[in-house]
Amino acid sequence: MCGIWATFGLTSNKLPCHLGTTFAKISHRGPDAWRVEYDDKMKNACVGFHRLTIVDTTYGMQPMKLHVYPTSMLICNGEIYNCRRLQKQFNFEYETYSDVECIFHLYENFGIEKCIQNLDGVFAFCIVDYPRNKVFLGRDPYGVRPLFKLKSESGILGVSSEAKGLVELQKELNGESYKLEPFPPGTYEEYDLLESGKVKLVKTVKYHSPGDKPLFKPFLPYTDLSPINDKENINNLLRLAVKKRLMADRRIGCLLSGGLDSSLIASLLAKEAKEAKLPYKIQSFSIGMADSPDLVAARLVAKHIGTDHHEIIFGEEDVARVLDDVIYTLETPDITTIRASIPMYLISKYILENTNTTVLLSGEGADEVAQGYIYFRDAPDADSAHDESVRLLNEIYMFDGLRADRTTASQSLELRVPFLDIQFTNYYLNLARELKQPVKSVEKHLLRSAFDGTDVLPHEILWRPKEAFSDGVASTKKSLFVILQEIIDKRMPESFDRDLTAKKYPHCTPTSKEALYYREVFEKSYPGLAENFLPYYWMPRWVKDVTDPSARFIKHYEVKEQ
Repeated sequence: MCGIWATFGLTSNKLPCHLGTTFAKISHRGPDAWRVEYDDKMKNACVGFHRLTIVDTTYGMQPMKLHVYPTSMLICNGEIYNCRRLQKQFNFEYETYSDVECIFHLYENFGIEKCIQNLDGVFAFCIVDYPRNKVFLGRDPYGVRPLFKLKSESGILGVSSEAKGLVELQKELNGESYKLEPFPPGTYEEYDLLESGKVKLVKTVKYHSPGDKPLFKPFLPYTDLSPINDKENINNLLRLAVKKRLMADRRIGCLLSGGLDSSLIASLLAKEAKEAKLPYKIQSFSIGMADSPDLVAARLVAKHIGTDHHEIIFGEEDVARVLDDVIYTLETPDITTIRASIPMYLISKYILENTNTTVLLSGEGADEVAQGYIYFRDAPDADSAHDESVRLLNEIYMFDGLRADRTTASQSLELRVPFLDIQFTNYYLNLARELKQPVKSVEKHLLRSAFDGTDVLPHEILWRPKEAFSDGVASTKKSLFVILQEIIDKRMPESFDRDLTAKKYPHCTPTSKEALYYREVFEKSYPGLAENFLPYYWMPRWVKDVTDPSARFIKHYEVKEQ
């Protein structure tokens, strides 16, 4: 995990402003070192990097230049899990131990299309090819690693891991038309680099969609998969997805809520780490209020799998203290994302301040891939459920994926998500659609069944009912939902006026005082950008007459307190 940043077409006299008010805003993504390269002779390209050392703690610094390609540069926030396999496959001569070096070699030898199609991992990169006068941007299939771009009408281009690294740059555009927006996942763009240093878009290519078969050589050949046993294949592919994510020179741990998804990943991680003979015990981390259901369940899992377990207890005052910081960190006014991010922000802060764990594995992506949300019970048919799963995966970078990245990256941690492994998602999404639906009101029945009868998890955890995250971490006496309403009522005592709110915010109009508060805080740091960042609020499908996205408003949800 790190932070990448670049501008093209701005003159050198503006560089100090960039460094102080833009580039520095993403330093949390890479606190170990930073570097900026700028040269007037290089067509006004300014390329910067904040480093968090995970792989190759000796060299591996960026912007990366290699002796064999001395006049081009690469910046990449990512982990390429098949980097060593690519080295052997194509006989590349590596100069570093950095996993992202393979991107340079693939591009120089085969071009951008074959380069990006051969990457098994998560990434956001920018290649500056001076000899060919080209700039390339690329992002992984599910947008696990973030990337934003600011493009002006005249051809000025800004690139950053987070939007906060580009917001101030808008002031340098002298009123010309521009757009600041997320770079789409599963996409690469090619630009011509002009003499002025500005760029001209040549093409945008969508190279991957959810469920597509990977074009790289997979770690588990498809010929080795069972032709008749889907559960065995799911089991093996998820294990492998965890195993390949052990690639790190820093300590690895896991987030453990006690729900199915994080518990499966934690258990598989503990097993694979032991087999790999890592020189430390896996640390697991759970957060909740004093008597929360998640703490109880996570405690049971940690004992079963033998992790060095940490419990983080938070209270109402903690929620109030970090709420505005969380909204700034997230770069979104989305209601569900903000609610679910508060505990994740707090647990990440604890990990940074109290442990030496830097890499975390978690269960994000399982609900999208395996139809885990409660509302999937109401899907009219298997085709509709599958289409909804694909939609969620296409948009995960704006919601759960965004939450997972920003909350951990804000505390200089790297998060890895095995459920979004390309080979695993390809296999799971292409199974018979009827197999993936809930069975007798049990979500992710197929995924659970793939590990049933093994010793991976206690039976009561493997079959634990789906629970809304914000309620799982909260006290049984008062939910996080209620706590937030009380905090916002104190900060905004005036009544909520729907008409005035709709007039002020016609796009993604807040429908409650809570939503309005989130929007107001968002606008302070990202004025006018909600329309570019958020097409609509995250909402469950097939639910009528509901304006709040909380699971507690779905008929299947069982409220345990009020």
